[in-house]
Amino acid sequence: MTDKQKQTLTHNLAVATAWIVALLFFFPIFWMILTSFKTEQQAISIPPLLVFEPTLDNYRVVHERSDIAGYAWNSIITSFGGTVLALLISIPAAYAMAFRPGRYTKGILLWMLSTKMMPAVGVLMPIYLLCKRFDLLDTTGVLIVIFAMMNLPIIMMMLFNFFREIPKEILEASRMDGASTLVEITRIVMPLAWGGIASTALLSVVLMWNEAFWSINLTANNAGTLVSLVASFSNPQGLFWAKVSAVSTLACAPIVVFGWMTQKQLVQGLTFGAVK
Repeated sequence: MTDKQKQTLTHNLAVATAWIVALLFFFPIFWMILTSFKTEQQAISIPPLLVFEPTLDNYRVVHERSDIAGYAWNSIITSFGGTVLALLISIPAAYAMAFRPGRYTKGILLWMLSTKMMPAVGVLMPIYLLCKRFDLLDTTGVLIVIFAMMNLPIIMMMLFNFFREIPKEILEASRMDGASTLVEITRIVMPLAWGGIASTALLSVVLMWNEAFWSINLTANNAGTLVSLVASFSNPQGLFWAKVSAVSTLACAPIVVFGWMTQKQLVQGLTFGAVK
């Protein structure tokens, strides 16, 4: 076998593997959408039905039982609001750690990342009691703060890595010209690392949109997100797969479309500085 044939075979194997992995990831989404158009009896039938008469009754029930537009609005407010708050905190902090590091900078970053290993249920009770004490339960404001704090370590680490790719000579030249710290951040660092900031913001929105634990435990009807709406369709009478699939499809659709529309910016940002 010649070298060209080996390269062709390797390329074909890589393409085939990529398609298999993509189909494995897509199949649960496909099955969820398919199930949402079935009746409850069809959804639990064995063997599973691939050919059936589709129905919109599940979507009709979801619309009648809940204010899905209100839940969607809460998801938008909390995910985008939490992202903005997290960026306002993490951009100056990442700038300080990247360009003015101290003795314990790496230790602080590792400590921040280590907090992500702690199970959320371990801090549920104190946070719940604080929210109850200050009358913050079932409000979008408390979700915005919690979402921002919970995802802050990942956002900080990503921005820190993006900022380190910026040549320090540029900042040294700006300081010689008398630029202040605020000018360095807003007019030099942020424009140069805009792709990285954008990709970090997009990833943050996705993570916060999918956050379920805090949404379910700290909200009810007023500030509930789409994720908590999905959980509400599980009740003591049982788990209705067709209706859960319908509401899950409605909850996933906006963020999937958003990710598809911004995939170019996301890939560009995540590969920022990868090739020199």
